[in-house]
Amino acid sequence: MAAITAAMVGELRAKTDAPMMECKKALTEAEGNMERAEEILRVKLGSKASKAASRVTAEGVVASVVSGHVGALIEVNCETDFVTKNDDFLSFVNACAKLVAEHNPADVAALAALPLGGSTVETVRAALIGKIGENMSIRRFQRFETASKLTSYLHGTRIGVVVEFDAADEQVGKDVAMHIAAMKPVSLSADQVPAELIEKERSVATLKAAESGKPADIVTKIVEGSVQKFLKEVSLLNQTFVKNDKQTVEQMLKSVDASIKSFTMYVVGEGIEKKQDDFAAEVAAQVAAAKQA
Repeated sequence: MAAITAAMVGELRAKTDAPMMECKKALTEAEGNMERAEEILRVKLGSKASKAASRVTAEGVVASVVSGHVGALIEVNCETDFVTKNDDFLSFVNACAKLVAEHNPADVAALAALPLGGSTVETVRAALIGKIGENMSIRRFQRFETASKLTSYLHGTRIGVVVEFDAADEQVGKDVAMHIAAMKPVSLSADQVPAELIEKERSVATLKAAESGKPADIVTKIVEGSVQKFLKEVSLLNQTFVKNDKQTVEQMLKSVDASIKSFTMYVVGEGIEKKQDDFAAEVAAQVAAAKQA
């Protein structure tokens, strides 16, 4: 059997970018045959990707790209926060954002089929899963193309905002994007707040007001007041501007003859149910199983 040297492992790693121990195992199985070892790695990495596919991806990063009047915002998820700092993963996410802006794919499946680095987005994703050992998924993206101006703001890699606006000063758009990341409005104006959110707030306010024991007409007024307060708090134009608490966002925009056409905000993992591991219960179960054995 051929001796597996460090140089051989290094060469295979350079060719495949696979983990070093995987390269050594593949070379051992292939008895030193480099081509055969590459084939073995492809099979193993693909297998890893398949096994990882069922695992929840609630961590991840948001990336954006804006070039002139075209832009994109994308969220790509992984299993742990550790991977969000991996250079290969970050490069993949940024490349996907650029592809969205340039090619305007209809959906995630269309994006996955686009060419990337001599392969496809899906092939690169699967290879990354095999290399890093965690599931990864392109969750969502949005492309922007407008006659107005575009700007983006990233708060780290977990919150991303793209704003479509009209203003003589580019800083206005940037300030609003930062405000959105901080205050997280759900809509541009009060009349755009989703009906289900309003009904949920009305239900909570009704229950609270009913406990006061006040007359029905007073309760009705209390509930309506609570709902109106909620609408102001969650609609961008009605929020107090973070850089000047004497103005609402709408007042600030009017003072500089600017307007916001639309905005999109992504928060990593928003709406994804994370798996909650009960470590104590897991240890107790292992001890119980050991006793039974």
